[in-house]
Amino acid sequence: MQPEWSPRISWNDLPGHVQAGVEEILGAQVVEATGQQGGFSPGTADRVRTATGRRAFVKAVSKQLNEHSPAIHRKEGAISAALPDTVPAPSLIGTFDDGDWVALVLSDVDGRHPRLPWHTGEVSLVLDALLKIAQTPVPPELKDLSRLEDGLSDAFQGWSRIRSAPPKDCDPWVLGNLDILEQLAESGLKDLAGESLVHTDIRADNVMITADNGAVLVDWPWASIGSSWMDALTLLVNVRLFDPSSDVDARLQSHEAFASSTEDSVNRVLSGLAAYFTDAARQPPPPGLPTVRAFQRQQGEAVIRWLRERLAG
Repeated sequence: MQPEWSPRISWNDLPGHVQAGVEEILGAQVVEATGQQGGFSPGTADRVRTATGRRAFVKAVSKQLNEHSPAIHRKEGAISAALPDTVPAPSLIGTFDDGDWVALVLSDVDGRHPRLPWHTGEVSLVLDALLKIAQTPVPPELKDLSRLEDGLSDAFQGWSRIRSAPPKDCDPWVLGNLDILEQLAESGLKDLAGESLVHTDIRADNVMITADNGAVLVDWPWASIGSSWMDALTLLVNVRLFDPSSDVDARLQSHEAFASSTEDSVNRVLSGLAAYFTDAARQPPPPGLPTVRAFQRQQGEAVIRWLRERLAG
């Protein structure tokens, strides 16, 4: 399967003063802009080249496209500026902000998104990158990031809302196992605690595989502090999403990124993620993000399949 991404505006759709602001940051006129797919923001996502040959990645959005997106861009800009050089992430070149439009100008990553379904070697590259991030001390500038267990506290309570008002198409296995699923998810919040830097939104379109066989993580607005293995687990969820037959459990047992996890802690967090995706998927789509609910539904189904296999096994 291939996800259906939200439609985006392009560089040419930006108001002239926004383009001028970006060009001032880059020091030259933009002569080429190539739109990128992926994600659910209605704003731009363009690789640009200037008249001097400089390359960058530009993402811009306004309140008219989605009222919450400018604040998300501002948060991402602040986080990107504070990420240590050792973290495999784009560096922030500059930010344009007129109070309505917010544009982030980031270093352009010379790479491509992972091949889907995921290839074994590329999964290893990303797990290695996530381990490196988890082992990087959180810099003082990011010490005030939200705690992962706090940020997902309400999301992990999704099963209680589903119990009160089950979706019409809810998986019968879910309805028959709500007691255990709810207990697992509630207990799973404590497994999210930790002192590691967490990206919190790991999926294929937020990963770039570089020419030198590395992996770079992009889109950092949801960064938090928490469990050292949460990002690695959500990577495996994405692997299962595109290939339900993938033996992701072998990764849990073999990769150092999961060294501090246990079979039970993984089940607890998977139940919490399934609660979040299943509950969120039935909500109306946010303005400008028409495809996000379908993707959340697909993620929920993938997590439930995996968790069901683990509990049965």
